[in-house]
Amino acid sequence: MKWKKILRVVFFAILALVLLYFSFRGIHWGEFLEGLRAANYFWVLMSVFVGALSFYIRAARWRILLLGLGKPVKRIDTFNGVGIAYLANFALPKAGEVARCGVVSQRTGLGFDKVLGTVVLERTFDMICLLIITVAVAFLRMDVFGDFLVRYIWTPITKWFDGSTIWVIVLAAALLILPVLFWIVFREKLKKHKAVRKVTDFFKGMWKGLIESFKMPHKGMFFFHTVLLWFLYVCTAYCIILATPLRDSLTFTDAVFLMVVGSFGWVVPVQGGFGAFHFIVSLALTAVYDLSHTMGMVFATISHEAQAVTMLLTGLFAVIHMSVSKKSKKTH
Repeated sequence: MKWKKILRVVFFAILALVLLYFSFRGIHWGEFLEGLRAANYFWVLMSVFVGALSFYIRAARWRILLLGLGKPVKRIDTFNGVGIAYLANFALPKAGEVARCGVVSQRTGLGFDKVLGTVVLERTFDMICLLIITVAVAFLRMDVFGDFLVRYIWTPITKWFDGSTIWVIVLAAALLILPVLFWIVFREKLKKHKAVRKVTDFFKGMWKGLIESFKMPHKGMFFFHTVLLWFLYVCTAYCIILATPLRDSLTFTDAVFLMVVGSFGWVVPVQGGFGAFHFIVSLALTAVYDLSHTMGMVFATISHEAQAVTMLLTGLFAVIHMSVSKKSKKTH
């Protein structure tokens, strides 16, 4: 098991390095360094502050779920749990969820499995929110994304069919309908495969989590904290926009888009989002907004490092606070 863990860490570290290489390949270093120097670091610091506030709101929202388990839970314990989670993710991707459950379970006496259940519910709800926001931002900035879709996706596809739109529609309909028919016909055989079971269990878990969210106590406060949390995430992205020359051309709606793109960058299982975040965000900026690759990397780098610093500081606070409180308990 130790070797498996070591290999896993090494694999994801190599993946991060590969993504970093492709992200920074071909940039003009003089322009890149000048872009970093020209940034307004007041807004970068504001991004760190707003990011830390969003972590506190995440912890407060998680506490609402934990209180439903019937035991008192302190705000500082859930905040420390969130901080430890972000810190653990720098060592091993996705280890943070387990780490924060361990922290809160130990501090509150709640069963680990019950605490883990609240995290699954929380993450399920966030996944649904991310999908809803993604669709919403596509419609809000259809002028930008519509042009992108036509230029980079629709036009190349229609060229394959000699400009025939009808055949493209037929192909799209087939791609939607055939998998459904395939599942209906072969679902019993497919369910025997482990990979298929994992996928179906994932979507079942999402649906169950959505249903359970409407049954929880204090659900009004949970939904309020969720809206506030995602608003703060957008604000962190907007602070980075204000810190760069992009403030002259991008709006708050664009910050929503960049927050969504960045969220997918953090989902990729690499240590601390390194490489994946840079690659995805810079690609989005160059493809959608026609920015140079170098300027896209300036924004991606400032944004990632601001969030990484926030995570490290929050995690460091959690480690120090827990060690101090542990010592004070021993002396008493």
